[in-house]
Amino acid sequence: MYPKPYVDFLVHFHGLRDYFECHEILEEHWKSVPKKEPKNHWVGLIQIAVSLYHHRRKNYPGALRMMQSAVRIIELERAEIEALGLDAKLLQAILQKRVEEIENKQPYESFNLPIKDQLLIILCKQECEKVGCSYGLPSDLTNDFLLHKHTLRDRQEVINERLVQKNLRKKKREG
Repeated sequence: MYPKPYVDFLVHFHGLRDYFECHEILEEHWKSVPKKEPKNHWVGLIQIAVSLYHHRRKNYPGALRMMQSAVRIIELERAEIEALGLDAKLLQAILQKRVEEIENKQPYESFNLPIKDQLLIILCKQECEKVGCSYGLPSDLTNDFLLHKHTLRDRQEVINERLVQKNLRKKKREG
């Protein structure tokens, strides 16, 4: 019923609290969606995760920019957000509150997206168990890798893929 990358996003969001990976998962999905299909709602969800990643690291300007943008997108994409089993109105209120907290430089606190589809919650909890985490627990603020993943992760796979894509584009141009 829901795209697998979306469920994976929810597991990383609510279980692992790995917002960097949330971004990676949905960005890949977003890029794979045909241009004629609506997809701004994916950007809104990505921006929520990026904002939380920045907020948790005390990068308040980055967190604020991303959250304000997410608020605008979620407002415009209510129907698509609702179709993903979320309560768009409640999500809008949660995000607006988060904007105020970031503006006031309040410390990061974990929160859950307001999922209204009970079957989706059950699915997420089952998937969390499969990957060895618990749904809904707060972030581990002592986990440096989780907090600073963008600087600590192994980037060789990304570098290799970019090189492959560059070579494919070059071959296509040379045709």
